[in-house]
Amino acid sequence: RQMVEAISKGEISKEQMLKRRMLGEPLQYILGEWEFYGIPMLVGPGVLIPRADTEIAVEKAIELLKGKNAPRVLDVCAGSGCIGIAIARTINADVSFLEKSDEAIQYLEKNLELNEVCGKVYKADALKQPPMTENFDLIISNPPYIKTADLGSLQKEVQFEPKMALDGGEDGLIFYREIAKNYKPLINYGGSLVFEIGFDEADEVSKILENEGFKDVKAIRDYGGNMRVVIGTVK
Repeated sequence: RQMVEAISKGEISKEQMLKRRMLGEPLQYILGEWEFYGIPMLVGPGVLIPRADTEIAVEKAIELLKGKNAPRVLDVCAGSGCIGIAIARTINADVSFLEKSDEAIQYLEKNLELNEVCGKVYKADALKQPPMTENFDLIISNPPYIKTADLGSLQKEVQFEPKMALDGGEDGLIFYREIAKNYKPLINYGGSLVFEIGFDEADEVSKILENEGFKDVKAIRDYGGNMRVVIGTVK
């Protein structure tokens, strides 16, 4: 549908689109916009493409925040901002965003404006100490989780996406360890840390959270049956 609309508006010709697709460029980059959780998100080279698999993390975060008055949320490794913006558009939440990439932040800020969401943006490295001091009711993150050695074997379209948003280190778990350790002190009592994970990382990420003292740790499958989310609570 989005492709047809772009062609009909004269934003891109069929020939241009076909040439770029034949080179393997993702359709989302060609169109410059993609839908996530029912809302439009601007995307392009330099930012991770929002995926439907991630919507289960948003759904679980919203469930955890129900009943809280204007909860404070932090989206770590925010990229395009799709997760935090979807939460802010669905419930009355005060959402902040943390992202390292200048290119991604450009899309994040545009998406905040496009979706009429107010949110503070922190430019920082998620592997280092948090730049903020305020506390949050929920921290959510879809961090890089591909093993470095596996990056070269990813499908052609994914190769167009920024390596910074994909490379999770030697074992794919470096961001989970650092975020769980460094950001736990920022989570209010009774609050949660919500991670999107790779399909085979549920046990390892759950163990990371348990080792950091999170309680009621659980893994949740996406609608395709794959393990997709791990949640831990501060108690």
